[in-house]
Amino acid sequence: MTAAAGGPPSAEPRGELRVVGTSVGREVELLLDRLAGELGRRAPRVLQVGSRASVSDRNERNWRNLIAKRFGRRARFVGLDLLDGTNVDVVGDICSSPRTLAGKLGPDPFDLVICCHVLEHTRHPARAAGNIERVLRPGGLAYVATPWSQAFHATPDDYWRFSVRGLMLMFGKLEVVSSFYSGGDVGLDVAYRVVRDGRPDLDPRAGAVEQGLFQLVLDHEDNRAVLARQATERLPVSRTYLPTLFVNIVGQRRA
Repeated sequence: MTAAAGGPPSAEPRGELRVVGTSVGREVELLLDRLAGELGRRAPRVLQVGSRASVSDRNERNWRNLIAKRFGRRARFVGLDLLDGTNVDVVGDICSSPRTLAGKLGPDPFDLVICCHVLEHTRHPARAAGNIERVLRPGGLAYVATPWSQAFHATPDDYWRFSVRGLMLMFGKLEVVSSFYSGGDVGLDVAYRVVRDGRPDLDPRAGAVEQGLFQLVLDHEDNRAVLARQATERLPVSRTYLPTLFVNIVGQRRA
């Protein structure tokens, strides 16, 4: 802060709030760059929560291959899922007690935890968040992607939706170093960051900008036209439509 002669201190001017176009692919590259910078020459230990591959995951990244390609065979990758299957190393529940989870994953902490499109399906997301924080080493990174708006999808069930600031409340031991919004269409890799001075703007006042970006309000005639184009009958319960929209954060565990 600076002070004029004889006057009160004045806050340094804040930069302009900006919406920056990016892509999930680019953000994943930046995440792996950040991980490499934290590791130095050490090989990473990586956990993927909800790792089981399925036919519906055609738009999901193969994190095991990404880690191996970037860090080589010395990287240690663990896939955790409720059910056994392809890409699963450990069958277990991220909502388990810390003792149960430690018994399955072992005592060594992880450098990176990946949890994409999982929390909405957990019965106890805050407990899952606490366990993710707990298995991270100090300085370790977590990449979490959850829906803000998405059609109901019971795999095996569907309970929750999250905002960026909602995730911040759950992951209280993490410092959010990056956040961005992304879409959900197959083949579409478009994302946006809301930043100020090159860093994510996490002030609730930025919510007005986010609301304007992602909400579409239709008048009565447009509403009827949208419903008329649907393949099956829809009830006109709202004039406001939200796209499939995901919130993504990269958090770093505080020392």
